[in-house]
Amino acid sequence: MSPLPDAAARLLILRHAPLARPGLAGRRDVEADCSDGAALGWARAALDGAGTHWSSPALRCRQTCAALGLAPEWQPALWEQDFGAWEEPGASIPDLGPLPPEQLARRRPPGGESFFDMAARVQPLLDRARGTVAIVAHAGTVRAALALAVGPAALSFSVAPLSLTVLSRSPAGWAVEAVNRVAPKVAP
Repeated sequence: MSPLPDAAARLLILRHAPLARPGLAGRRDVEADCSDGAALGWARAALDGAGTHWSSPALRCRQTCAALGLAPEWQPALWEQDFGAWEEPGASIPDLGPLPPEQLARRRPPGGESFFDMAARVQPLLDRARGTVAIVAHAGTVRAALALAVGPAALSFSVAPLSLTVLSRSPAGWAVEAVNRVAPKVAP
């Protein structure tokens, strides 16, 4: 779908706060650690000015939104990638070797979805964005947004907790303004 001239959009996509217990969360509804007040203050300021707020309904995103003082529209399409059997207790992600981005994006975990499957769920929502939209979601959601501009190479981007990624859409298509921007470290 090519954007119309009046379909300008700017996406301010914030990954949720760090997980309370590190590990692969995927579709598991796990808690976030929203104790870093300085990083949350930076994130709140970074999202300021958005006319629309969307969020994944995952617990970690709801907790992050609450800590930011946001009351977003919950968008199920923004859920993280479903890693299927790889999310089960005691499971580990197998070494997939040096797969090119296109092959990695097609790889579907047992009982889960591929990156392309997730992008097909996320991208239509992002294409409907108008004006400045602040989004609180997941690393996979951020990469699905980046794929609008760079394709499967989006899988090579790091996406830290509470990092900001910014994309803009013009009649020429999607452009990446910033990736993985984090709060500045404060010296003790």
